[in-house]
Amino acid sequence: MQEVSLNYVIRVLDDLDAIDACAWDALLAIQDAPTPFMRHAYLSAMQRSGSACPETGWTLRVITLWQASAKGDTLAAACAVYLKTHSRGEYVFDFAWADAYERHGLAYYPKALVACPFTPVPGSRLLAESPHARQALMSALRQWCEGQELPSLHILFASDDDLKACQQAGMLERSQVQFHWQNQGWRDFDDFLGSLNQEKRKKIRQERRKVQQAGVTFRAVRGPDMQADDWALLVRCYQQTYWEHGNPPYLQPGFFEAMQKEMPENWLLFVAEHGSQAIGISLIGLRLDAQGQPDVAYGRYWGALARVDCLHFEACYYQPIAWCIAQGVKRFEGGAQGEHKMARALLPTPTHSAHWLAHPDFSDAVERYLARESQGVSHYMDELQAHSPLKKG
Repeated sequence: MQEVSLNYVIRVLDDLDAIDACAWDALLAIQDAPTPFMRHAYLSAMQRSGSACPETGWTLRVITLWQASAKGDTLAAACAVYLKTHSRGEYVFDFAWADAYERHGLAYYPKALVACPFTPVPGSRLLAESPHARQALMSALRQWCEGQELPSLHILFASDDDLKACQQAGMLERSQVQFHWQNQGWRDFDDFLGSLNQEKRKKIRQERRKVQQAGVTFRAVRGPDMQADDWALLVRCYQQTYWEHGNPPYLQPGFFEAMQKEMPENWLLFVAEHGSQAIGISLIGLRLDAQGQPDVAYGRYWGALARVDCLHFEACYYQPIAWCIAQGVKRFEGGAQGEHKMARALLPTPTHSAHWLAHPDFSDAVERYLARESQGVSHYMDELQAHSPLKKG
């Protein structure tokens, strides 16, 4: 589909590979909160590998705005939107909304979702060269949803600039809580432990000691240095973890193959070993700064082939934090949910999403619900802050 709106040509595409990867990534790089999970290669791998595709309930459409110039059309704004036939793999839960629609004989699906599939990482979603272009993209997105007669639109884990555009478009805002670690310039892990209160410091040392006494050691390997055996171990541990929890794994092996070939610099793997046997992994995503150095780390996937007490905490928190301190990484995001992360000095951080529901009565009902929920989230944040593991003062 193509139409002209003000100064932009609007094109709706069904394949991200129809857009030049360099143009997409250049647009992403100038956003207020870029992440590697919005890179062209990452989203394309989701689609090409069959991880996020129509067969799994994720049908991709790409809303694009183009600016005409003497050298040809240039990409001014873009976003990836998925037509979803379910609400799985999103981490902003609207199952109650879908249930209410069903009980009233209304269709909640397919809905429109602007998000990174299976990736609850806050960051830019509405990629634009300027605030004006972002607002025009938001308008085009809303108009497209209305033209398709979609019941709702949801923009998940949005950045501050995204939220401004959503607020101007009259969308409803929703807040949740994640747990992030902020580097305060500690010299090493012991220096970091010194900033915690005695109870938490003692607990962490006890947990680390259990792993060491079990004879488990770790090696950290950056993506470009990962061997075929490392990637195979990663896939095996990832799949086994999902099956152990009674769920089929979201990501197909082809996705990891694409990451190995196209985005190795954005990954860090911690391998737990017992003797010469690899028994577990923790996969960390990395955002790189303009000099190619990691400045933000993201906890993504973990898995173990043997049970060792406290191995999860060591692999998913203590090893990454120690690495971030050594490398000068400023932030480590622990992923969705998990109050237990606070005991490891990952502190509560609000995240935001925006929602539009076409049905006016349901929109009013959800707006009232979100007002109550927002108060609850605010009280929850206050309560969590009161139990900070950091020393007072």
